[in-house]
Amino acid sequence: MTRPPFHLAFPVDDLAAARDFYGRVLGCPEGRSAEHWVDFDFHGHQIVAHLAPGSERNKAGNLVDGEDVPVPHFGLVLAMDDWRALARRLEASGVEFIIPPTVRFAGEPGEQATMFLADPAGNALEFKAMADPGKLFAAH
Repeated sequence: MTRPPFHLAFPVDDLAAARDFYGRVLGCPEGRSAEHWVDFDFHGHQIVAHLAPGSERNKAGNLVDGEDVPVPHFGLVLAMDDWRALARRLEASGVEFIIPPTVRFAGEPGEQATMFLADPAGNALEFKAMADPGKLFAAH
């Protein structure tokens, strides 16, 4: 089944830092850009970093499986091998994790590998991989 790509626009306070993080660290090809924004190909989805100096970042969190998960956040559900490769890439880049690579909900239908990090502007991202990809939306 082909799914439509999503589009997400988010604030950053430094476009050069965003280009480095999303382009070099995460490996997202750059698309169109202008003086105050830049598009990235986020695994087939369009994310757009908009220059918004001084914009407020929500620092809320929710307890999930014993971890304080940042809210809001965005990210991707990857294949397990791709998730492991990204975890190695991020660790080698010296990224500081909010929640380091770990397995959540072990032995449950929603068992998943997950990691959380923030971009240079403080936007929280989650990358996860399901132990059984068919159970992405499974209830407990």
